[in-house]
Amino acid sequence: MVGTVKQVGPKRFRESYGRYFEDFEVGDTYEHRPGRTITEYDNIMFTLMTMNTHPLHFDRSYTDKTEFKQPLVNSALTLAIVTGMSVSDVSQKAIANLGWDKVRLTAPVFNGDTIYAESEVLSKRESQSRPTQGIVTVRTTGKKADGTVFMTFERSMLIPKRGHSAEDRPDSAY
Repeated sequence: MVGTVKQVGPKRFRESYGRYFEDFEVGDTYEHRPGRTITEYDNIMFTLMTMNTHPLHFDRSYTDKTEFKQPLVNSALTLAIVTGMSVSDVSQKAIANLGWDKVRLTAPVFNGDTIYAESEVLSKRESQSRPTQGIVTVRTTGKKADGTVFMTFERSMLIPKRGHSAEDRPDSAY
């Protein structure tokens, strides 16, 4: 489970994050913490690094003339951060992300907004071709500090069964 420890020697312990396939239960919801306040620097740097040239994200003079009257946070940045918030809980042990589906952007996010995330387990099934793994699908929701939902998406991951992750190998540094 999340935030467990494993003894690796006498009086020596190693933290462990993520879940094994067996730890997921359909209907469970995991609240991901800590939250993250989005800064103007985050938004401008990500927007320019990804070559998104839309002035809605970095040109205040332009955004003053829009209905928002301020720069919008790049939605690809919020997708990346919300996904990242969920990793230590739902996919830290994953072998692979299998895909994102049904990404919905339901409210704007602005510089200075603090965002949080939570994931609900929608389904899980054993892999037909990989007996030591299973497929888990979650719906992750991004919320502002005031509770406004600004994003939802579904994500499927290939998750190892207990005893079959990279960190379970005897020579693993994890």
